[in-house]
Amino acid sequence: MKILITGGAGFVGSHLADKLIGEGHEITVIDNLSTGRYQNVEHLEGKKNFRLIIDTVLNEKLMEELIRDTDRVFHMASAVGVKLIMEHPVKTIETIFRGTDVVLGFCSRYRKRVLIPSTSEVYGKGASIPFREEDDLLTGSTDKHRWAYACAKTLDEFLALAHWKETCLSVVVVRLFNTVGPRQTGQYGMVVPNFVKSALNNEPLNVHGDGTQSRCFGHVLDIVEGLTKVIETPECFGQVINLGNSEEVTIKGLAEKAIEMTESTSEIRYIPYAEAYGKGFEDMQRRVPSLEKAKRLIGYQPTRTLEQIINDVAEQFREELKTETANA
Repeated sequence: MKILITGGAGFVGSHLADKLIGEGHEITVIDNLSTGRYQNVEHLEGKKNFRLIIDTVLNEKLMEELIRDTDRVFHMASAVGVKLIMEHPVKTIETIFRGTDVVLGFCSRYRKRVLIPSTSEVYGKGASIPFREEDDLLTGSTDKHRWAYACAKTLDEFLALAHWKETCLSVVVVRLFNTVGPRQTGQYGMVVPNFVKSALNNEPLNVHGDGTQSRCFGHVLDIVEGLTKVIETPECFGQVINLGNSEEVTIKGLAEKAIEMTESTSEIRYIPYAEAYGKGFEDMQRRVPSLEKAKRLIGYQPTRTLEQIINDVAEQFREELKTETANA
């Protein structure tokens, strides 16, 4: 099949491209490299079934051509990371919603299957654990930029499901819970690569708040397995589905584990939220997915542990250091 991946030079998108090319599909990636990296797909350049286009999904003429000539669309392009959201809220909102509107519009016109990734952020300050897809959503005040990403992604979900309701567009929405693994950078506040890299360098690990807040981290290879299954499962169309891992760890515990597994001499440093993100920042204490729906619909069952995630991320950074040393 011909498959289009927007944001395919990003962390998740590039792993998705690897998997689909390995299955024999013809892949086109469009990415403006604002948060994605050419290095993530460099190894695919030159393959006869891979094409990279450096451009934006807001280029409507190009997107119409690409979507018309493809069989499946994975719309992975998005603003990512809490840091980026806090620093560029206008860009966050515009990039997310306008891009999704363009993609869904042309997918509807040309009747193409499409996957829209959402985020666990949409659950906001919900207190019902684990988070289920049918739960009410509770975000904070609009004067807290922290919630701009969640609200923009929620609007994406409404738009996708509206297309399903009005025209039966074959669309599925996937809420991703803290996807991590090799190729992810800490540039925009991603906690696992930041912790692991600091630990390898024996530098302090900066924990925001008191570290008692907990998260669940899913390996990117488990996630892309789920993504490829939901788009090929008609029972998933018009549905919102959680994907992630339900293994819960506090951020303090994550820092301790990263130090232990890298045999680091790093210390843990606690940074107030106000210092890290500015006054008025809000966070949620726990974020745990219910994976029952994903298991029922596609047999989804994550197999990779937090320890494997840390090992894989650490190995990536060690390899990068070797390359930098060899080229010095």
